[in-house]
Amino acid sequence: MTETEKKKKTERTPMPEQAPEVRRRNFLEVPTGYTEEMAVSEAQRCLQCKNPGCVKGCPVNVDIPGFIKLIVERKFTESIRHIWATNSLPAVCGRVCPQENQCEGQCILGKKGLPVAIGNLERFVADYEREHGTGALPPKQPPTGKRVAVVGSGPSGLTVAGDLIVKGHDVTVFEAFHKAGGVLVYGIPEFRLPKAIVAQEINFIERLGVKVECNAVAGRTVTLDELFEQGYDAIYVGVGAGLPSFMNIPGENLIGILSANEYLTRANLMKAYKFPEVDTPIPHGKNVVVLGAGNVAMDSARTAMRLGAESVRIVYRRSRAEMPARGAEIHHADEEGIEFMLLTNPVKYLGNEKGRLVGMQCLKMELGEPDASGRRKPIPIAGSEFELACDLCIVAVGAGANPLLTSSTPGLKLNKRGYIIADEETGKTTMKGVWAGGDIVTGAATVILAMGAGRKAADSIHKYLTFGW
Repeated sequence: MTETEKKKKTERTPMPEQAPEVRRRNFLEVPTGYTEEMAVSEAQRCLQCKNPGCVKGCPVNVDIPGFIKLIVERKFTESIRHIWATNSLPAVCGRVCPQENQCEGQCILGKKGLPVAIGNLERFVADYEREHGTGALPPKQPPTGKRVAVVGSGPSGLTVAGDLIVKGHDVTVFEAFHKAGGVLVYGIPEFRLPKAIVAQEINFIERLGVKVECNAVAGRTVTLDELFEQGYDAIYVGVGAGLPSFMNIPGENLIGILSANEYLTRANLMKAYKFPEVDTPIPHGKNVVVLGAGNVAMDSARTAMRLGAESVRIVYRRSRAEMPARGAEIHHADEEGIEFMLLTNPVKYLGNEKGRLVGMQCLKMELGEPDASGRRKPIPIAGSEFELACDLCIVAVGAGANPLLTSSTPGLKLNKRGYIIADEETGKTTMKGVWAGGDIVTGAATVILAMGAGRKAADSIHKYLTFGW
């Protein structure tokens, strides 16, 4: 048997996790991480392909075989520096990227078995550096004298900042909230992405020289024109898609109905789960319903369970095959006792005499032909109405474009849904000297796709600052 054949037969190294019955009531991180031996064992499965599909599947083009080879050689410090060349947020990506659809989805080993656990390995070297590293920084180019303003400190903005600071440009990030991180701190729960990890990644970028100004609401406290007047040579807009969406069905103003944006922001950024140590209020429910089936819905449902709900149901109008959430998140929710009510659509909220939510009226659905999204269209089944008892409903059916900045910047052309129109390959907008990327351009998507947009925009901004528009 050849070495390649042996690797193809080697089983993937699973990452240890908290037991479901324990973790469903705490906010500690679910996977506990690889040991050194586990990481080396898993890294040894990599075939070191000459034409690696995994790199093509990565939106920021990390040299995946390169950093994995260094793990095999136990050169963990060199491995993280290898990743840093193209990815400033490896501890984040190792935890929340949908690797199964991207890098791991292109792994040759996945054709007949399980792919190399690329995300787990990326997380391992990032965590190793945080726990054992010297704090040494990657090299930077000499100062260029050019100034760049980055509006929004989410994954795309942090990527732009990290890329441009090492190219010698002066970079300032403007963040509306009191903490930097964007969706990484207000949207993703502690049990999936500990906030100490995000803080460490941001600290790395700050140590490189990036300045971060919080409580700076672009479009209100400062406009893009004013930033240019202050001497910035280029601006990147990465303000996300944080406008809550609702379903506009009867009873929506009842007490006990709120958006996933608000619910998760209270729980994550504002630490409501730490009550009474932190006194941020958050609604609690015994019977909780979450509408939607994306990652945000899974995060909301799993948070409600950890906050003490007796039952948590996800109500989704399509089948399990169409659920947009990551397979791992669906699996974890399932293990933790979240109930899935599929092919079900709410049509009316039900309240009591005090105006509080007590339930919802639903319809059963069946799937027809595919619609514009490529998924089979849900069709109501006549006469299938039923009532579902609940005292808290979290609406996680998507989010819209943040209008604060765009409404104050007439030079930015928007599409009919309010998102900024930007070139797909460069991030250039219709306003000279302004780039945009991430959810404010594409609509709600993944962390790594936002980072990929940031990487392209940073390259384009660097060319502009060097050679002109």
